[in-house]
Amino acid sequence: MARVVPRHTPTQAHLQVASQLDVVAQVQRWFRETCRSLEGESAWVGNHCDRLSLALTEGFTNAVRHAHAHLPPETGIDIDLALDTDLVEIRIWDYGDPFNPELLPEPEPGELLESGYGWFLLRRLADKVTYYRSKDGRNCLSIVKYGTCPT
Repeated sequence: MARVVPRHTPTQAHLQVASQLDVVAQVQRWFRETCRSLEGESAWVGNHCDRLSLALTEGFTNAVRHAHAHLPPETGIDIDLALDTDLVEIRIWDYGDPFNPELLPEPEPGELLESGYGWFLLRRLADKVTYYRSKDGRNCLSIVKYGTCPT
């Protein structure tokens, strides 16, 4: 006899904002509100909300400062968020020139730099960080954190 197993549908959210640093508070607020909406279903996400918010902020500000540095400020940055029982994925889409983050040097311990810590920081905050150029000509920064929901 077959038994019906309910399927879990991941929560997905999307935000598009202008390429301006002054909208970072709006991005953070949107992320936190989306995380809060999952408190019962994926409670583990709440334990990582601060780290993920910092990763999102770092990725977003890098897109504004670097990828969109020579583009009009109204150029959109798309942010997709997928939350499931065992993972959170943040995707930040920009229209800048592609680059290879693996060519970025690791900061030296104790060396005080004005910038250059972003990619290093992202890899410490998340379980998986990837960057690729999509077929539609956009760049995607994917930030993934794995977790488990208590049973």
